[in-house]
Amino acid sequence: MVEHLTVETFKAKVFNFEENKDWKFEGNRPCLVDFYADWCGPCKAVAPILEELQEEYGDNLDIYKIDTEKERELASMFGIQSIPSLLFIPTDGQPQMSQGAMSKESFKQAFSEVLGVGK
Repeated sequence: MVEHLTVETFKAKVFNFEENKDWKFEGNRPCLVDFYADWCGPCKAVAPILEELQEEYGDNLDIYKIDTEKERELASMFGIQSIPSLLFIPTDGQPQMSQGAMSKESFKQAFSEVLGVGK
């Protein structure tokens, strides 16, 4: 299942911005963070794709969701202006942001190229 994050779980699983000024990934496997809102049509279109991908990739990667309406601090910290905004986070290196809905094939390509993850 795709996991919904709060500020506290984000700090524990992705990036503890209170302790680190520079990017330091807290997770132990690559992840995708989907910044969304319940009223967003493209976000609703992406949601079932992300659920399918989490099942397909299993323990090779984590997929998280952040509700920009409830977690405004996280949305503003990442400068989220439009949704869906998708943050691809490799275990090593800098995260990469993508904006707008993506197809399942586009996600798979990004998982391979940006995160270095296969099924």
